[in-house]
Amino acid sequence: MYFPQFLVGMLTTAVVVAAWAYLDTGSIMKGVIWGVIAAVVLQVGYFALVFRLVYRGRRNIEQEAGEITPESQQTAGRPEAATALREAIKKG
Repeated sequence: MYFPQFLVGMLTTAVVVAAWAYLDTGSIMKGVIWGVIAAVVLQVGYFALVFRLVYRGRRNIEQEAGEITPESQQTAGRPEAATALREAIKKG
């Protein structure tokens, strides 16, 4: 999700929560406080999601780096060499 899209959704949600709290309690201050709480909770969730995506991406890159062998480095970008290597491996 793009940040501007998230920002519009977060602000809309915060306004809806604030209006709902105001209509429920009759207090503008409680509505504002609940709106701020909703915005903070959503922002913390967004941060956690982005952190998880970055951490998972880094872990995947590290795993792929561990799978690189000297043979695969030599054949990188050359499909004919990779095919020949596969055939040689199959033959034993």
